[in-house]
Amino acid sequence: MLKPVHLLLPLLAAAFVPTAFADTTPTPATDPRIEHLLKQLDQVQHIGDVAISPDGRQLAWTMSVKDKPVIELADANGRNAHVLDVGAKLAECSKRDIAWSPDSRQLAFIADCSHDLTNTKPMHNDVYLADVAGKATPREVASLTGYARAMAWTNNGKSLGFLFVPGATRHASATAAGKEQVGVIGEEGIEVQHVASLDVASGTLHELTPASLYAYEFNWSPDGTRIAYTAAPPPGDNNWWINKLYVQDAKPGATPRVVVDPSTVKGSLHGLQMALPRWSPDGSRVAFIGGLMSDQGATGGDIYSVSANGGAPSNLTPGVDVTLSWFSWTGPQSLLVSQNAKGKVQLAAYTVSGDRAKAQTPYFTVPAMIGNGRAVLGVSLSADHRRVAFSQSSFEHAPEVHAGPLGHTPPPAVTAFNAALKPSWGKAVSVEWTNEGRHVQGWLLYPANYDPHKTYPMIVSVHGGPAWGVLSSWPGTGAMYAATGYFEFMPNPRGSYGQGEAFVQANRRDFGYGDLRDILAGVDAVEKMVPVDDHRLGLTGWSYGGFMTMFAPTQTQRFRAAVAGAGLSDWQSYYGENRIDQWMIPFFGASLYDDPAVYAKSSAINFVKQAKTPTLIVVGDRDEECPAPQSFEYWHALKTLGVPTQLVVYPNEGHHFANPKHVRDVLQRSLDWFAKYLPASK
Repeated sequence: MLKPVHLLLPLLAAAFVPTAFADTTPTPATDPRIEHLLKQLDQVQHIGDVAISPDGRQLAWTMSVKDKPVIELADANGRNAHVLDVGAKLAECSKRDIAWSPDSRQLAFIADCSHDLTNTKPMHNDVYLADVAGKATPREVASLTGYARAMAWTNNGKSLGFLFVPGATRHASATAAGKEQVGVIGEEGIEVQHVASLDVASGTLHELTPASLYAYEFNWSPDGTRIAYTAAPPPGDNNWWINKLYVQDAKPGATPRVVVDPSTVKGSLHGLQMALPRWSPDGSRVAFIGGLMSDQGATGGDIYSVSANGGAPSNLTPGVDVTLSWFSWTGPQSLLVSQNAKGKVQLAAYTVSGDRAKAQTPYFTVPAMIGNGRAVLGVSLSADHRRVAFSQSSFEHAPEVHAGPLGHTPPPAVTAFNAALKPSWGKAVSVEWTNEGRHVQGWLLYPANYDPHKTYPMIVSVHGGPAWGVLSSWPGTGAMYAATGYFEFMPNPRGSYGQGEAFVQANRRDFGYGDLRDILAGVDAVEKMVPVDDHRLGLTGWSYGGFMTMFAPTQTQRFRAAVAGAGLSDWQSYYGENRIDQWMIPFFGASLYDDPAVYAKSSAINFVKQAKTPTLIVVGDRDEECPAPQSFEYWHALKTLGVPTQLVVYPNEGHHFANPKHVRDVLQRSLDWFAKYLPASK
C-alpha cells in the first residue's frame, strides 16, 4: 500500500473485459474548468533534488526547463543561478541523485536516458562528474546497464556509493508497473538491488552486498570502511517489511552481520519496520527510524539506536506525540529531526543522553511540505550543519527552493520560478476534532470563489497508506474538486502520521472501522464550520484510500457518489493476488492462513449488498500493490446488484500512473462522475 498519487496482477482473461482500455475508450469532453486547472498546473516548475554544498556556499537543484530536465547551480542565496552545461548528449536525459563532493568542487549525478514505459528493456544509467567551477562538460565516470539511485560520497572523496540493480528493466519500487506475469512465476527474472561503490578515479564498479540480499537503504561509516544498510532476501518489492539492519566492511565478498532483526528483537520495535540507517559521528552506533510503516519511502516512527556491533536497540524517542520522518546526526550527542506534527512540518534539535533523546524547542514549524528529493521531509545540510536547503510548497504556494541559516526563522525562498502562480482553489484550513477520546486532524480546502451564503457539496479524499498523512502542499491535480466548486476534506484519521506511534498503530486489526468513525466525525465537525450539504457528500481515494472508498459505502449511506482508485475489495483474495503480502502481517497480526476472520471482517465484498453508492473504479493493469482483480471484484458485485458503476483499466500502468494521458483521463472521468451524481451547483 502506498501514500496517494496526486492524480493522482495482470488482467483477467482477455475475453472478460468489462470496458475498453482508456487508450481506446473515447475520452469525455473536457470540462472548461478542468482544462483551465490543467493548463495552470502545466505551468508549475517542479523541483526534484535540492543540495547545498558542504561548504555552504553553493546550491544545486534539478528541475525541468521548457520540458528539458536540467541541473541548476546558484550561490547559497539563490543568486547567479544558471543551468549546468551537460552537453547535447545528455540534454534530453533525466538528471537526478545530485551529490556534492566533500570539497564542494564537483557535483556527481546520474543520467537516465531510458524511456521504455513497458518494462521490457534493460535500463541504462550513467554516472557523471561535473567540475562546477570549470567550463568543461561533465565527464562520464561509469556507464551502467541497470538502475542506480541514492548516490553518496565517502568522506575522503575517493568513492561514490549507490544502490544498483544490474540489468534492471524497471524502477526498483513496488509502485512501478510490474512485469508481465508469464513463465515460471517467482523464480525467473528476479532483479536484486545491491549497495555498489564506484572508484571515482578509475571508474571501477564494485558490488558490495551479496546476491542473497536485496538492499534498500545504506549509509557510509564516517571513515568509509564500512556500510550500514537495510536488506532482506529477494524479491525486493515484497520483503521490505521484513528487512534487517546489517553492517559489513565496504568491500566485495565481505560478510554481512545482522545488527537488528525486528522479528526477534524484544520491545517496541518487534515486528515493525526500519528505515534511514545513519552512523553516529564516531562510528560506534547506527541510528534508524523504526515504526509501523505501510511502504518504503513513506517513513515515520521513532528513532532507535544500536551498537554497530549489535545488541539490543534503544528507542530514543518513546511516547513522542509527533511522527519522526527524517534525521541527521549533527554531533556526537545531537540530532536534527524533521517531523510531522498534526499535519505541519517541524525541524527540531534532539539532544541524546544515554538511551534517550530529548526534543528541544523546534527551530520552526511550517504548514507546508518540505523535501530534498530523497527521503520524505528530508533537508540538505552544509558540513558544519549551520545552513540548510530544501524545496517547499503549500496549499497557498507552489514549489520553490528555500535556503539559509538554520535558525528559528524558516529559511526564505531563494527562487521565484512559481511566484506568479496562484491557487485555483479556495483557502486551506487545518481542522481538528475529537472522536472516541482521540484528537484527530485534517485539512479542508474551500471551493473556488466561495460564497458563505451558499451551500456546497463536499468530497472526502482519504489518503493512502494507511501509515501516511496529509500535509499542506501544492496539490496539483489533488485540488481539482475544490477548483471546480466542491469543499474538499482530507482527514488524517487513526492510523495516520502526525501524532505519534500509538496513533499510527491504532487501526491495527481494525481496518475500515475506527478510522471510518474518525472520518465521519470529521465530516460532522466540518459541517458545523461551513455550509456543506450533508446530502451531497462524495468519497474518493487511492490505494488504502481506494479501499476505504469501497468499504465505507458498505457501512454508511452518507456518501452519494464515489471514485475508487487502485482499491481493495476483498482482503482474503487480495492476500494471494498482490506481490507485497509481507506488509499485511504487521497490520493484521497474522497471515490470512492463520487468522482468516480478521481479513474477512474488513472486506467490502462481504458487506457489498449494503452498498448503494454509484462508484467509478480505476486501476492500472500492472499494479503490484493493489492488483486489478480487486477492482474487478467490486465492479462485478456492484453491477450484479444494480448499483451504478464503471470500471476503467489502464494499460502498462502500475500503482503510480506514469503516462500523462492516463492521468488526465482519470481526472476527467472523476470530475464527470461527481458532476453526474453530485453536482457542484443545483
